[in-house]
Amino acid sequence: MRKLNRPTDQRMSVMRSLATNLLWYGKIETTLAKSKDLRIYVEKILTKAINTHEDVVKTTKTVVDAKGAKSQKEVVNDGAKKLAARRDIMSKLYDVQEIRADKESKADFVKRTEDIKHPLIEKIFNIYAPKYAKRNADNGVGGGYTRIVKLGTRNGDNAEMVIIELV
Repeated sequence: MRKLNRPTDQRMSVMRSLATNLLWYGKIETTLAKSKDLRIYVEKILTKAINTHEDVVKTTKTVVDAKGAKSQKEVVNDGAKKLAARRDIMSKLYDVQEIRADKESKADFVKRTEDIKHPLIEKIFNIYAPKYAKRNADNGVGGGYTRIVKLGTRNGDNAEMVIIELV
């Protein structure tokens, strides 16, 4: 990993921030040096999610409603490996909260997001992991989840600028 002319804590904070934004938005613009380190950082996160996203345990839970009536509800929980992977990924990313869409009422927003505590982690495990697991099974090879496209140099300091995006 490059030092990027920063102390370790600042460098890791930059990587966490860039990785969070890349996984949330799908692509970001940054410098070439940062993007090369970011590629390694993000691909390790995605690989961990891909390897564990199918580890779930179904259980039944007793639910008591407002009138005191009990009913059985089937709940899908994370298995041991997926839970450990989820916690590890959460430690490597910042927590991003869902944003209310344009012309979406507050009631609709609350209803849509009531079960989601960590939207970025859910996006990784529910969208990216199945997509890339299928891609890996079809191609027979893992990795290559990001693409770096060079844009040219930045005015001012002449740094090589790139767009890094999820494939």
